[in-house]
Amino acid sequence: MRLEMLRWARCCCWLGVCLSLLGEGGGGSGAAGCRGALCGGGGDRDPPRQQCLGPRCSGRASRPSRSFPHTARGKQAPSAPHAAPLPAFPSRSTAELSPELPAPAARGAGESCLGGDCAARAPNGTSRDCKGIECKLPPRLRHGSRPGSRAQCAQQGEACPEPALLREAERAAQFLAEDFAYPASELGVQLTCDLKPGENEVPSEDALILQLQLAKGQEKFVEMLKSQQKIIVDLQQKLAEQQSTLVSQQREILEQQRKMYEQMDLIKVQYGMLFDTVKQMSFQSLHEDIQHYFEAQLQGLQNQVRNHLQKSYSVHKVEVDAKVIDVGESLLDCGLCKSDEFCNFQKTPSQCEKCTLCPAGFFQISECSANTDRICQDRDECIESPNICGERIKCLNTPGGFRCLGIAEKDAALGLCGEEYFFNKEMQECQACSECEDGIVAFPCSPVTDTVCSAASENKLSESWVANIILPSAKSGTSQVYLGLNLKIKGKLHCEFVSVEENSLVFRQHGLMWTDLNFAVKHNCRNFLQLSLKLNDTEEGCELSGVRIEQPEGKYFQSTSLSSAAEVEPSQTLSLFLKSPNQFCNQSKDLNIYDLNTPLSLFWLSHDTGAVAMSAQMSTAMHYQTNYRPTFKVISVSDPYMLSLSHDGRGIKFTETGVIKFVFHQALYSMGHTCVREGFSLVSYISRNGTNRELMNMYKTGVNYRDTSISASGATKVNSGDLLSFEILSPAQCNVRYFGDSSGISMLSLIWIPSAVSTAISATVSVTRLPTGAVRNKLLDFTQVSASEKQIQLVSSGELAQKYFRFTERGVASIAFNLKLIHSCNVLKVTLNHLISDQMQPTAIGQQIGGQMPDGSIWTSVSLRSSFEVHNGTLIYISLDCVRGRINQIAHEHSTSISILWISS
Repeated sequence: MRLEMLRWARCCCWLGVCLSLLGEGGGGSGAAGCRGALCGGGGDRDPPRQQCLGPRCSGRASRPSRSFPHTARGKQAPSAPHAAPLPAFPSRSTAELSPELPAPAARGAGESCLGGDCAARAPNGTSRDCKGIECKLPPRLRHGSRPGSRAQCAQQGEACPEPALLREAERAAQFLAEDFAYPASELGVQLTCDLKPGENEVPSEDALILQLQLAKGQEKFVEMLKSQQKIIVDLQQKLAEQQSTLVSQQREILEQQRKMYEQMDLIKVQYGMLFDTVKQMSFQSLHEDIQHYFEAQLQGLQNQVRNHLQKSYSVHKVEVDAKVIDVGESLLDCGLCKSDEFCNFQKTPSQCEKCTLCPAGFFQISECSANTDRICQDRDECIESPNICGERIKCLNTPGGFRCLGIAEKDAALGLCGEEYFFNKEMQECQACSECEDGIVAFPCSPVTDTVCSAASENKLSESWVANIILPSAKSGTSQVYLGLNLKIKGKLHCEFVSVEENSLVFRQHGLMWTDLNFAVKHNCRNFLQLSLKLNDTEEGCELSGVRIEQPEGKYFQSTSLSSAAEVEPSQTLSLFLKSPNQFCNQSKDLNIYDLNTPLSLFWLSHDTGAVAMSAQMSTAMHYQTNYRPTFKVISVSDPYMLSLSHDGRGIKFTETGVIKFVFHQALYSMGHTCVREGFSLVSYISRNGTNRELMNMYKTGVNYRDTSISASGATKVNSGDLLSFEILSPAQCNVRYFGDSSGISMLSLIWIPSAVSTAISATVSVTRLPTGAVRNKLLDFTQVSASEKQIQLVSSGELAQKYFRFTERGVASIAFNLKLIHSCNVLKVTLNHLISDQMQPTAIGQQIGGQMPDGSIWTSVSLRSSFEVHNGTLIYISLDCVRGRINQIAHEHSTSISILWISS
C-alpha cells in the first residue's frame, strides 16, 4: 500500500510540473515559438539546433516527451522521436504541490535570456548560473553549482541521469511517521515536488531540516519512555516500602507472640506455685486441725488425771507429785514404735500400729510419721488420661480404678484397660493391679486377673524376672545409634535379687545369672546393627555377648535372640547396648523396634545350687568355604574343676553329671549367591564315649557381601566325661569369614547345674498336623525325643495331647525354641503361652516375630527364648500366627525343636 501511494505522489508531482510548464508556454506551444539553431526538434541530435530567441524560449519545448517508468534510480527511459501530447489532468496547480514556489506572474515581463545559459542575480547580490525554470525558484531551493543542464549533457554526448522521484530522507520520514503513529506536523515530514529541469531531488538544506525534525521527534519519544520508566521506578520503590513495612509488622507480630508465650509460661509457673501453695495450706490446715484435736484430747486427759490425783491426794494424803508426771507420760506416749508404725491415740491406751499402705489406684498425700498415719487419695484416671477409654466412650472414675461405659467384657479382656490395670468381672470395671510389698509375685497381673502375692522364702534357689524394652526418644538427645545407646529397661515385677536404676539392671545378691532377649527391628542403616549385653563391674565394663543384625534396606522387620550367662555380684549392672559402625543410622527416621510381649527375661541361681558358669570366645578369625569347627579360649569360669576345655580347644568337657544351659553366638561375613539361597546351619554335638550325637541343628538365612550372626541355644542332660562341640555348615562356593574378638560377637556362655535341683527335656515338631495355609493362632504339635522326667511332661492324652507341656513342681523354667519354615507372611508371630490349671484364660509370657523371607532364600528361621516361673499344674504351649500371607512348609526333621530347662526354687 505504501508503494502505491508513493507512486501516485510521484505521478502527481510530475504532472503538476508539466502542467505548469504548459501553462507558462501558452498551453503547450513552446515548440512553435522556438527559433534558432539551439532549438532541437524531436530529440534528434544529428541536425544542428536552431537558436531560440525571445523571452518564451524555455529550453524544454524542443525536447521530446519522456516517460519515467516506476523503476529504481539510475535507469534511463528511451526518448521518443517526437513529443507526444500530454493528457489533460484536472489536477492541482503548482502552488498546491509546492506552496513555497512563487507564482509565474511574480516575475517581471522583461526578464529574458538568450541561449541555454542565463545568469540570475540573487537578492543578496550574489550571482549564480541558472537555466530554464530553475531561475524562477527561490534561492534556497536552488542547487549549488552543477556541472551543466540536460541540454549541455546532451550536446556533450553524455547520458543524462534520470530525475529522482522521491528523496530517501522523505521516504524515511514517511515510514517513521507511520510506524510511530505521529502526525506529519510533529515529525516535520513534507512532500515536495521538485520543478528543476535537471533532476528531481530536494536541496541539501531541506534534507538537514528533515533530519533535525526527525531527531526532534525521536527525542520526544525518548523523553516519553524515560517518563514512563520513572513512573515504573517510583512504583517499584513504593512496593519495596510496602514490603518492608509488611516485614516489620510481621516481626512485631512474632515478637508479640513470643512475649505472649513467655507470659503464658510464667502464668503456668505461677499457677503451679499457687496450686502447690494451696495444697500445702490445705494439708497444713488439716494437720493443724488434727493437731488441735489431739491437743484438746490430751488436755482433757491431763485434766482428768489431775482431778483424779487431787482426789486421791485429798483422800489418802499421800505425796504423789512426782508420780503425776509418770502417769501422764505413760498415757500420752506409746513408747518406741518401728519405722513403719505410728502411735494411735484413738485407742485406749495408745498403741503402735502399722502405717496404712496406699492401695492400688491411690496415691500418697502425706507420709506416715510417729503420731499420724499415712494419708492416701484416690487417683482419678479419667482426668489423668482423658482418652483412656477412647474419644467416644465415657470414662467414670471409681475408687481404685475406672469404668469405661459401653465396653464389653471380651473387649476389656484384650487389654483395653491399659498397663497395670485389669478388668474386674464382678464389678465390671478396670481396677489397678495390686503390688506385693511383703512377699513376691506368685502370679503377675493379667488383663482379667489381679496380681497374686506369696510369702517370701528365706532360702530361694532360683528366681525369674521379666521386663520390657523401650527405644529412647529422639528428644532425649541420646538416640544416636552410631555412638551407641542404651535401651530402656522397664521391669514388670518386684524382685529381691535385681532392680532397675537408670535404664540398667542392678543386682542385689551374689549368684549366677542367665539372660534371654527377643529383639525385632526394622532399620535402613548402611551397615549392620550390633546388639550387646554389657556387664559393668568397672568403669569400662565388658560385653558378655552380642549379635549382628544385617541390613535389609528397611523393607521388613528382622528378629534375633540374644542370650548370655555370667556370675554376678551385688552392685553390678547389666545393660542393653545398640550401636552402628557408621553415622548414617538415625533412630528418629529409620529405626523401629517391634513391640514384643516381655522381650527381656532372666533367672537367677543361688550359689547354694552348686551351679557353675563359664564364658569362652573363639580364639582366631578364619576363612573357610565349607564346614568349620570353632576353637575356644576360656574367658571366665566360676569352677575350673567342673568345666574345662578339651585338648584341642574345640569342646567343653564336663566332670560330673548334671544339666547344662548353653548359647553360642558366631558373627560372620559371607560372599556368594549360594550363601543366600542355601543359608547356614549351626550344629551342636554331644560326644559320649567317642561317639558324636547331634544335639540340635539351628538354621540361619545367608547374606551376600554383608555381616550377620548365627546362634544356637538349648538345654540338655550331660554325663561325666561328655564333650560339647559345635560345627558351622556353609554351602559350596560360599566364601565366609568368621570373626573372633573380645567384643562378644563370637562367644560361648554356659551354666552347669546339678541334677538334684534341675532337669531338661527336648522335643521336635510332630510331622502330623503341621499348620499350613492361612494360619491364625494355630498350636504346634511336638514329639518328645529325650527321656521322660518327673518335673516336665508332654501331655499325651485328651484335647491337650502333644500340644501342652505340664510342670508338676514349683520352680523356674527356661525354654529355647527354633523354627525353620517357608512362608509368604508379612509378619510371622511365635507366641509362648502359659495356662494355670484353675484359670481358663491363657496368658502370653514370650513372643518373637519373623519378617518377610529374604529374596533368593529357600528357608528362613525364627527363634524364641524365655524364662519364667512355674507351679504345680502350669501348662505351656506355642502358637503360630501368619499376618497377610500363608505358611507353606515347616521343617520337622531338622532345625525345628524345643528344649525346656527346669530348676527348683
